[in-house]
Amino acid sequence: MKETAKSRATLAVVAGIVRPLFNLMMDKKWEGTAKLPAGGFIAAPNHCTEIDPLIIGHLLYNHGIAPHFLAKSGLFKVPVLGWVLRATKQIPVERSTAGANRSLQLAQEIVAEGGAIIIYPEGTLTRDPALWPMKGHTGAARLALEGGIPVVPIAHWGAHEVFPRYGKRFHLFPRKRSRVVVGDPVDLSAFAGRPLDKATLTGATDAIMDAITSLLAEIRQEEPPAERWDPAKQQQAKHGRFVERGQQQPGTGTETP
Repeated sequence: MKETAKSRATLAVVAGIVRPLFNLMMDKKWEGTAKLPAGGFIAAPNHCTEIDPLIIGHLLYNHGIAPHFLAKSGLFKVPVLGWVLRATKQIPVERSTAGANRSLQLAQEIVAEGGAIIIYPEGTLTRDPALWPMKGHTGAARLALEGGIPVVPIAHWGAHEVFPRYGKRFHLFPRKRSRVVVGDPVDLSAFAGRPLDKATLTGATDAIMDAITSLLAEIRQEEPPAERWDPAKQQQAKHGRFVERGQQQPGTGTETP
């Protein structure tokens, strides 16, 4: 899945539109970017607002790395957006086993060519009421262990104040700051060479989520919850929008009706 002249040109056009807008919308502070590998890698960020991909894509693009995301297949059917996703070589994620395997295969091809694949281990926006990272899915861990691919944890904070989780409008004033911290690659050596069974994948996924959470705690200067939020234990769906009735929207000061 090599970059083509068309994909590079389309990405340049998108970046030319998005970067100036985001620079106007919010101040940014990026830390640890020297830790971004020169070769192929998996970027694993936290996920707390719909504009997260643009935040992470902005950072990588500014450092000469073409961002490739595993994106929900339904987004590829949206007019204009779907064309942009296809033209910039983003990867649709299907829920079927065959579709999921194909997505991981395409991701492996991108990394093998020295590219970066961005995977949100949480799979969707965090359900945690305070926006801490919730329990992760095992896709990033599986891809990393199968291919010996480094996983770089990334945490960011502040974008949710501009566009709150499940929000419908931007909050531009007063001007907000988006802070992004890149961490050292997660040490998954304890899981190398082991069968890729549930115990191995769960352990590796927990290590990835611990690294992301630690970086976010550093940014927020707060202690994360002792137990990571698990939607299944809260009887919440794993996919789609979810805001509990009466729950306060973090960063807005308002409650859902």
